[in-house]
Amino acid sequence: MQPDYDLIIVGGGLAGNSLALALNNTGLNIAIVEASTQEQRQLSPAGDRALALAAGTVEVLDTLGIWQGIHHKATAITHIHISDRGHFGKVRLSAEKENVAALGYVISARDIETHVAHLVEQAGITLHCPARVVGLMSGNSEVNVSLKSGNDTLNLSAKLLVGADGGSSSVRQLLDIPQRITEYQQTALVTTVKATLPHNHTAFERFTCSGPLALLPVDKNYCSVVWTRTDEEAQALMLGSEADFIAELQQYFGYRLGELTLTAPRRAFPLSLIRAERMVAGRAVIIGNAVHQLHPVAGQGFNLGLRDVVQLAAVLSKAAHNHDDIGATALLNAYTQSRQADHDRVIGFTDNVVKIFSNDWLALSAARNIGLSLLDHLPSAKRLLTRQAMGFVGGKV
Repeated sequence: MQPDYDLIIVGGGLAGNSLALALNNTGLNIAIVEASTQEQRQLSPAGDRALALAAGTVEVLDTLGIWQGIHHKATAITHIHISDRGHFGKVRLSAEKENVAALGYVISARDIETHVAHLVEQAGITLHCPARVVGLMSGNSEVNVSLKSGNDTLNLSAKLLVGADGGSSSVRQLLDIPQRITEYQQTALVTTVKATLPHNHTAFERFTCSGPLALLPVDKNYCSVVWTRTDEEAQALMLGSEADFIAELQQYFGYRLGELTLTAPRRAFPLSLIRAERMVAGRAVIIGNAVHQLHPVAGQGFNLGLRDVVQLAAVLSKAAHNHDDIGATALLNAYTQSRQADHDRVIGFTDNVVKIFSNDWLALSAARNIGLSLLDHLPSAKRLLTRQAMGFVGGKV
C-alpha cells in the first residue's frame, strides 16, 4: 500500500517551509504539519527577533526564490565593528575590502517567516494547520504519524518524516533522541533603539564581562539590540524602568552612535547551547533548531539551520531523480555525516567565543585584547574571520 505522502515535514517555520520550497519541483508529494495558526505566529514575540543573514545565506535564499520578495525589507551590513568594553582591542571588517556589496543583511524574523509561508501557500503544498504530532512509528517501508487538530485525530504515512519543529521539537521527543545541554546562565535582551547618529550600515559586536552586546543596523538610524546579561542582571533590567534600561545600555555601548532611545518593547530569551545526540531515527530526520540551538553571539543559528535544509534538499532531490528510497537508512546516515563538520565548527566557534568573552579574568582579558588587535592587522586572518561572518566555509555556503 502506497504511503499518503513521500515526505511529511513537521514545522511550518523557516526551516520546514524552506525545505518544502527547495523540493517543490522534484515530483515529491509533500505535506507540512504546523501547530500554530498564522495569526498566532504573527503575534508571537519571537517574530520581533532580528535575524542576521550571512551573505552565503542570502545566496541560498535567492536560489530558492525567497530573497526577491524580502530584500527591500532587509538592511545591508557593510561594516562589522568588534570591540571589548573597557579595553583597546578591536577588529573592523569591511564589505568593500571583500569586493562584495554587503557582508550580510538584517531582517525581522516575522518579515521573512510571513513571506516564506506565503510562497508555500502559492506553491500549493499541502498544509495541515493547526495540527500537532502526538505519535509516530517508523517501519521498514514507511513512517506513520498521528496528528491532533482540535478534537480530531488524523493518521498519515510517508516514506520520510522531517522534524523542523524548533527547539522544543515534538518529533525529537517522540523519537527519544537525547540532547546535550550547556546552560550559560545568560539571558538575551532583545529590543530596538533609535540613535542620534547614523549607523552607516555598521553592525557592532561589543563584548562585556556579562556577555556580548550586538547592535544591528535596521531602518535609517534604528538598530536592533541583542544584549546578553547574566540571568539575574537581565531580570533586574526587565523589571526596571525603560529609563534605567536605556541608561545602562548607553553605559555599556558608549556614544559611538550618539544618544540611544528605546523604540520597542523589551523581550527576554534564556540562552543555552542545545545539541541533539543524533539526527536520524528510523525513517525520520531532524534539522535546524530541532538539532542545534546556539548562543546568538555570532548570529549563526539560522544560517547553520538553512545549510541543513540546503544539503538535505540536495540529497532528497538526487534520490527522487534516481527513483531511490528517500527514507533509506544509508541515505539519511550519509546526510548526517555530511553535516557533522559544519555543525562541529560553528557550534565549537560560538561556544568558545561565549566562554572567552563573557568574563573579566585579567589574564584572559589581556590575551583576547592582544588577539583582537593583532587580528585587525593580519589581512589573512582577518579575511578568514570575514568569510566566517559571511557564511562561507572553504569557498562554499
